[in-house]
Amino acid sequence: MDKYDNLVSRFVEYAKINTRSNEESTTVPSDSKEVEFLKMIAEELKRIGLKNVILMPDGYVFAELSSNLDYEVPTIGFIAHVDTADFNSENINPQIHESYDGKSDLQLSEKWSLKVAEFPNLTKYQGHTLITSDGKTLLGADDKAGVAEIITAIEYLVANPTIKHGTIKVAFGPDEEIGIGADNFDVASFNADFAYTMDGGPLGELEWETFNAADAKIEIQGKNVHPGSAKDTMINALQVAMDFHAKLPNKERPELTSGTEGFWHIMQVNGTPDYATMRYIIRDHNREVFEKRKEKLQSIAEQMNQKFGIQRIKIILKDQYYNMGEVLKNDMESVDLAKEAMYSLNITPIIEPVRGGTDGSKITFMGLPTPNIFAGGENMHSRYEFVSTQVMEQAVDVILKISELNTQK
Repeated sequence: MDKYDNLVSRFVEYAKINTRSNEESTTVPSDSKEVEFLKMIAEELKRIGLKNVILMPDGYVFAELSSNLDYEVPTIGFIAHVDTADFNSENINPQIHESYDGKSDLQLSEKWSLKVAEFPNLTKYQGHTLITSDGKTLLGADDKAGVAEIITAIEYLVANPTIKHGTIKVAFGPDEEIGIGADNFDVASFNADFAYTMDGGPLGELEWETFNAADAKIEIQGKNVHPGSAKDTMINALQVAMDFHAKLPNKERPELTSGTEGFWHIMQVNGTPDYATMRYIIRDHNREVFEKRKEKLQSIAEQMNQKFGIQRIKIILKDQYYNMGEVLKNDMESVDLAKEAMYSLNITPIIEPVRGGTDGSKITFMGLPTPNIFAGGENMHSRYEFVSTQVMEQAVDVILKISELNTQK
């Protein structure tokens, strides 16, 4: 079989299935749609011929391709998540645009189009076949491209037993997009020496530094009275929310920062004059600055509560993940192997701190070094998402090349 025979059809099949995770849920996984999809993946892995296909209690599917070597090499893992982000994921209709000219706008549907003036990254894809949605939904390349690439690479190795490789573990999991997917990842049962998440963006991305991240929910209790007699009495919870936000540094938000610059990002404001809630995500590459950002929120709340004379503002903070570079800088074997694989394929590694995180961030801190490799998606989490089939093929090549080079260690 050709390396890429089933890659595009597999991805399109996966993309059509709604697997959006549910942040409001209290179950693990967060949505039954993910569970059904993961069961489908498990059956596919069994059909391909993998061993020890297990549906773990946290929803992850683990499977193994046994070594065909007569000597020991490190066991490598490849990991991807199956859920999609909080954008419309119902009735996804993938569109295939062959031989894109690199300069024209892409018409997705009568209403929606990908415009080069708005998305100049399109110009990198002259001659590529691009897959998009019809503009009414996201596409789901984040991270079903990664899922399809891993399974396609493993399928090729199974079909070609003369290709030498060590033991390869694969894992597919839920709820990455809501930040809890890897919370209970069973590193001991997975039993790899190091791993990679196939969850990055454009060609060449190799990420081993991420943000430190926290979620902050702010509850505000107001005091509501009739506005006609509100003077010196009313405490409007929505106004308090706006006053709170105004006390944060105006320039330290996502749209005004880049590189390793951190931020506070307001995600939601809901409520009435009587009661309101706010939600922020807090990000910084530097752990010390990250801690200070959390302290800043607490300090603002304390100062405002002092003026009120009672606790009207309550902050609930939850750390989500930490910069995996703190761990990986002391063990670069996985990163160096991925770099070598890319260079040997004439792919220039793009090694920059990612302004976010992956499941690999948590898994690395659990003791399994897990940097992140490109899967090809662009404009993720939106109706403008697209992926190049050629870049997906190159991701398959990287997986296979890592496996090959590992046999030489």
